[in-house]
Amino acid sequence: MTRHPRRSFAALAPLALAAAGAFSGTAHAQSTVKLYGLLDMSAGTFQNAGGTKLTRAESGNFSTSFIGFSGNEDLGGGLSTLFAIESFLRMDTGQSGRVAVDVSPRTDVFWARAANVGLSGSFGTARLGRNTTPLFISTLIFNPFGDSFGFSPSIRQYYTAALLGDSGWSNSLRYDSPKFGGASVTLLGSLGENSSKSVGKNIGGNVLYFGGPFAATFAYQDVKNDLDFRFSTALPAGFVDQKTWQIGASYDLGMAKLYGQYGDVKTTAAANTEAKISQVGVSAPISVGSFLASYGQAKYTGATVGTSKTTTIGYDYNLSKRTDVYAVYLNDKFTALTSGNTFALGLRHTF
Repeated sequence: MTRHPRRSFAALAPLALAAAGAFSGTAHAQSTVKLYGLLDMSAGTFQNAGGTKLTRAESGNFSTSFIGFSGNEDLGGGLSTLFAIESFLRMDTGQSGRVAVDVSPRTDVFWARAANVGLSGSFGTARLGRNTTPLFISTLIFNPFGDSFGFSPSIRQYYTAALLGDSGWSNSLRYDSPKFGGASVTLLGSLGENSSKSVGKNIGGNVLYFGGPFAATFAYQDVKNDLDFRFSTALPAGFVDQKTWQIGASYDLGMAKLYGQYGDVKTTAAANTEAKISQVGVSAPISVGSFLASYGQAKYTGATVGTSKTTTIGYDYNLSKRTDVYAVYLNDKFTALTSGNTFALGLRHTF
């Protein structure tokens, strides 16, 4: 199986000021514009199950590097408008996107992380454009390695192996409800925008609950088009749809936080495939950092048969509120393939 994956900030200040002026609005309307991002680089030896061991310096293994602009304007009466445009980037080469062309024949559009505008009020928040999927949000919250495409067993087994579709959907409308007690709901729909009836609409949603030390989620999505599938040349022959559901929970004991996930990915095509994916993990504060460990397993039946097993352990040390360094070891196995071992040291900075 295959997996995927400056100018100084001071120099960018004039751009931020210019953007602020462009979106400033009338005198009675309060508006803000922010420039922000995350930069992540790691170096080490990287190897997937059955793959070649490579010594590399890579961008975005712990968190995908990106730069973004967002803003909002107070319209009065509790209503505000908002926007976000965010672009992935590869710090190792200076290119945009997450995956190089030599890894995947399809590359990211420039604003692939987010490109949306919306309204927010007592009803919740509605965004139209390119939006992050609820399933991706649930997946990253309930595992100790978050949104790490390089090191999180859950993210790797869902988003670089089992799932069709991306972590963000284009041509979409997303709705985030207000909180009811500790619960909230997110709904997302994406149009196929194609005259062919074989290109359908994608739908998804999740429920999140946070109550003291306990948190939980249920997420679901049904993918019927591949407009956002960046890591393959085509859908499976005879593709109809792919239905995915996932449950997740965490409990904070103080001395450690426990994580668990279980989900099912079922693809209906000329040859059906099903993946049952589970994950358990823990994070524990040590000094000014955290010890992280996670084990994930994906069992495939149908057109693909085999079991993926991924174990990751690491330590993330905070140099400041915005900068951390980390060390990670990952062991990757798949039925009948040689085991892959990865060891990496990295630096991550947010601004």
